[in-house]
Amino acid sequence: MSEAIKNRYEFVVLFDVENGNPNGDPDAGNMPRVDPESGLGLVTDVCLKRKIRNYVETVKEDTQGYKIYIKEDVPLNRSDREACADMGITETDDKKVTEELK
Repeated sequence: MSEAIKNRYEFVVLFDVENGNPNGDPDAGNMPRVDPESGLGLVTDVCLKRKIRNYVETVKEDTQGYKIYIKEDVPLNRSDREACADMGITETDDKKVTEELK
């Protein structure tokens, strides 16, 4: 296990959006999410995680130790195969990668 995973880290993400839609609601025709009491925009935790993943992927690209497992528009089976290949698990005619993982 790497040293970074052994410790707990907390950080703050600050961003400002003016005249934009940082987190549209797909159930409401991609309208901005708004707090009904304050009228301020809301951003979900899932949106924040996606923004952080996209940033890390852009800045670090394919640097060892910074690959993102869950990517937009990439099936998990492909990510599974890439992860297995990096770990030295190979797919053969007898065993598929997913069976090897089990």
